[in-house]
Amino acid sequence: MSNTSKASQRINALLDDNSFVEIGALVTARATDFNLKPTDAPSDGCITGYGVIGGNPVYVYSQDVSVMNGTLGEMHAKKIANLYDLAMKTGAPVIGLLDSAGLRLQEATDALNAFGELYLKQTLASGVIPQITAVMGNCGGGLAVLSAMADFTFMEEKSAKLFVNAPNCLDGNNTAKCDTASATFQAKEAGIVDFASDEATVIEKIRELVSLLPANNEDDASYLVECTDDLNRVNPEIAGCVGDTSVAASILADDNAFFEVKAEYEKSMVTGFMRLNGATVGVVANRSEVCDEDGKVAEKLGTVLTKKGCQKAADFVNFCDAFEIPIVTLTNVTGFEATTCSEKGMAKAAAKLTAAFADATVPKVNVIIGKAFGTAYTVMNSKATGADITIAWPTAEIGTMDSKLAAKIMYDGQGAEVIDEKAAEYQKLQSNVLSAARRGYVDQVVEPGLTRKYVIGAIEMLYTKTEDRPAKKHLTV
Repeated sequence: MSNTSKASQRINALLDDNSFVEIGALVTARATDFNLKPTDAPSDGCITGYGVIGGNPVYVYSQDVSVMNGTLGEMHAKKIANLYDLAMKTGAPVIGLLDSAGLRLQEATDALNAFGELYLKQTLASGVIPQITAVMGNCGGGLAVLSAMADFTFMEEKSAKLFVNAPNCLDGNNTAKCDTASATFQAKEAGIVDFASDEATVIEKIRELVSLLPANNEDDASYLVECTDDLNRVNPEIAGCVGDTSVAASILADDNAFFEVKAEYEKSMVTGFMRLNGATVGVVANRSEVCDEDGKVAEKLGTVLTKKGCQKAADFVNFCDAFEIPIVTLTNVTGFEATTCSEKGMAKAAAKLTAAFADATVPKVNVIIGKAFGTAYTVMNSKATGADITIAWPTAEIGTMDSKLAAKIMYDGQGAEVIDEKAAEYQKLQSNVLSAARRGYVDQVVEPGLTRKYVIGAIEMLYTKTEDRPAKKHLTV
């Protein structure tokens, strides 16, 4: 492997020192039309091989833009396909470092067919081994699809470009108006990119993510670590984090380490990973505000489910379920976003999230930290849709809607005094957390500071959980 190309440098930075073993270094393009010179490109523009991250095996490919602009041709794709075959046989993640001018036009249908074969390999590997891509340079057209088919996508924030159609090819748009290929757009608007930063930080974050994930869908030990944090740690300050649940997740996590994914996309829904007693747990949480580094509220978001938030959470839940990662939800939701735009896909997005939670057979723990009203609460991993353990803080409210609004509807036209009286009565009888607990909808009412202890206990109790489902190929929701 060349020690000078960016492609090789990226692999060396990603993997543990001196662990990379190259495969297929002498593979070369078969096509010679249109002045192609395969003897000048023995790697065919893609370095492939295997190594370790934190001692755990991974397979990696890195496109070499210095060789035929990193274009994807027949043999280039076959090298990656071979890597997928090995990864599937051995049960290890595949990491792709993308930097390419796209389809190799000189190879025409051979290159096009190669793209399709790669898509097939990715599809067969989906849910079996983790797939991670990092866009380090150009990633356009069919390569953008390849990147989006991965479980997680990282992106260099300044010069990398990710697009199906270039910004200047979009009707009424140009790069100056809206750079749709930029990391900012792909992370905040498209929701494809999980994390964007400088190249060194991207590589560091990939290593961190790999350490949190199982090697495959049957791995139950390689990613576990010894917990040095106090399992019974008391954190009363978490009571002030009902709004910004990314902070709440950090407080709950071992050593306060929370790895958030898609942090810039639809901030009203938090998704990410943390360790509890050394084991990886997926977090899905409603967020109504974003706090800055000083703990002050920088942005208000509201306590409603949005279309994008449901889609973001559903994808994350499906990943966790595929890889046997327990799920913890932090619930604080009062309804659904009410706009013309969101209404176009709100019901379908909510249905997908409902189905994702209900279909997941991994341990599921729901912590109600604020309000839990109406169908939106039912969607958020409620006991009715399959949560194994439901924990609630004493200040939580659970019911069909806000008690004052319920009273106004039930006693319409009867005056403010009656409305206030009936609202208080409704709050006591129907929306009170104790009322829900008496009916069995809440398993434990826990002081906020003790949440970590009880969630760890629930996850450990559910460690051997098994659940049979009706025989079928897959969901159709």
